[in-house]
Amino acid sequence: QRHPETYEHMRPELVGNCTRVLISDLSGRSNILAKAEEFNINLDSKDPVTLEILDNIKEMENRGYQFEGAEASFELLMKKALGSHKKFFTVLGFRVIDEKRGEEQKPIAEATIMVKVGGKVEHTAAEGNGPVNALDNAIRKALEKFYPKLKEVKLLDYKVRVLPAGQGTASSTRVLIESGDKHARWGTVGVSDNIIDASYQALIDSIDYKLHKSEE
Repeated sequence: QRHPETYEHMRPELVGNCTRVLISDLSGRSNILAKAEEFNINLDSKDPVTLEILDNIKEMENRGYQFEGAEASFELLMKKALGSHKKFFTVLGFRVIDEKRGEEQKPIAEATIMVKVGGKVEHTAAEGNGPVNALDNAIRKALEKFYPKLKEVKLLDYKVRVLPAGQGTASSTRVLIESGDKHARWGTVGVSDNIIDASYQALIDSIDYKLHKSEE
């Protein structure tokens, strides 16, 4: 474990700040262990899972993922590696339609989704202010009857970055979403060559994170 006093000229708490540990493909075991402690996850430096998590970070960041500002996605990644991640629901499929019915009309976005919770399947649709908002509304509409606490969750911020294409490959899109409830705010990330799919990944992580926190 690193000792902050060796590279910080003063304690951040003295001026109202705090030390933040950032996660990237350059992270070492000490950063992973610091994050595990922050998340109240038991992880030993000698545990092979620590190296597995590091390898996962490098592989995902090579594909365009970035966990700075998306620590909820990183916490879920750690839980999956440790086998402590709970599967609350399964998405069986979704469709998003963005339609404009006339020159003077505003576009209408509608999303339909099918989810499975336990042995029950829920198929529903919702409209929204754009395809991402429609998808967010549809996902939560389908799941709120099983998990009422999702009604507390709000989408607070949405950021998109088009990533440069590699040699012989198409460009990808990274989506960062900030969500929150009356207790906290959290960030999630998704990456795909399709902006709707990248948004879907980040939205699912956001809901997944909320459900895990609701059980802690």
